[in-house]
Amino acid sequence: MTTTTNAAKPTLDEIRDKQRDSWNKFAPGWKKWDDFAMDFLRPAGEGILKEARLAPGMTVLDVACGTGEPGLTAATIVGPKGKVTGTDLSEEMLRNAQDKAKKLGVASYETKVADACALPFKDGAFDAVICRMGVMFFPDPAKGVAEFFRVLKAGGRLALCAWGEAKKNPWATTISDVVNAELGLPAPAPDMPGLFRLGAPGALAGTLEKAGFREVRASEISGERDYDDPVHYWTMMTEIAAPIAGPLSKADDAARTRCRDKVVAAAASFMKNGRPTFPYAIWIASGVK
Repeated sequence: MTTTTNAAKPTLDEIRDKQRDSWNKFAPGWKKWDDFAMDFLRPAGEGILKEARLAPGMTVLDVACGTGEPGLTAATIVGPKGKVTGTDLSEEMLRNAQDKAKKLGVASYETKVADACALPFKDGAFDAVICRMGVMFFPDPAKGVAEFFRVLKAGGRLALCAWGEAKKNPWATTISDVVNAELGLPAPAPDMPGLFRLGAPGALAGTLEKAGFREVRASEISGERDYDDPVHYWTMMTEIAAPIAGPLSKADDAARTRCRDKVVAAAASFMKNGRPTFPYAIWIASGVK
């Protein structure tokens, strides 16, 4: 007789700590690929800044800021009389952001290690809150968005984004489908952190509405991201995508080689003008406190 034991669901603290370790581990990869990644994410950042409606002198919070954008661009908008604070769980990612700020000479930018679901700021501390591609990874997105609401001033704006549905983002699923199948990895539970956790139509906007935001609106933007060749795609994704790189680091050489060969073959099916070119879709949402 076979007995099946269900593993205990991780606590929010355990999820947060695991994410901190993961982002710290892969921060060097993000630094290496920063130019490429920031070019990919530029439309999302521009959409967020447009919705945030920033002006000189504002105080802005950039949550899950990673290597610094779009907070660094926000700092150029609010100017020397304003201030942008970038927060992240990962100390190493914040070092990347600090290095970029110093290199760019952005004086109105600072960073702080912080949990998005328990922000270390007073009520009503900021004129605007922005968050690019972070909310779907929060241990509890609703709690995080409620924190955004708390730290905003009355009339302040929140602007954030998340990836759309999986079927509209083969840049991610092409490699993840292969690796998950080859290594026998289970699909993530829908209520656990993941790229497409808020990808369904209405999910992101609904999270803002439940937190109390008014004038909530959401729009989906789409585009394409190309790579030099299939091997370039494999190399970049395995150096920055923790859900891919983590399991691969524990696989033996033979399994890793099988994954690479299958991913390279799958990426080749997306060739356009001699380069693998993948569609993407992103939800951008905003609201007012």
